[in-house]
Amino acid sequence: MEAAPPTEIQISVETRYLPQQSSPQQEHFAFAYQITIENLGPQTAQLLNRHWIITDAEGHAQEVKGPGVVGEQPTLHPGQRFCYTSGAVLPTPVGSMHGTFEWISDSGASFLVPIPAFRLAVATVFH
Repeated sequence: MEAAPPTEIQISVETRYLPQQSSPQQEHFAFAYQITIENLGPQTAQLLNRHWIITDAEGHAQEVKGPGVVGEQPTLHPGQRFCYTSGAVLPTPVGSMHGTFEWISDSGASFLVPIPAFRLAVATVFH
């Protein structure tokens, strides 16, 4: 892996709680997250693998590793973006996720792009 990636990949995340797929009484809280990946660099790159660490409010973590995202290994040319939606289920109403995407550039250099931690939380209603 290269220390400095050969191209700049930007990742943004939006999350939402899925009450219709959740069952708080059974400690089952479903969340969706939408990831937008944008290639802001000068080289084409392909996403090879993902590595997620999903942590609930009690500090229990689970790891998810595998090829690509949602069954795809997208190739992004400079200026292109790729969006996908996936989900996670937690036993608590609050948690977080973070991880990395492994990429390979056109020049054959492998590099990791960190995905900063983001929060999964049931919306709180204030009276």
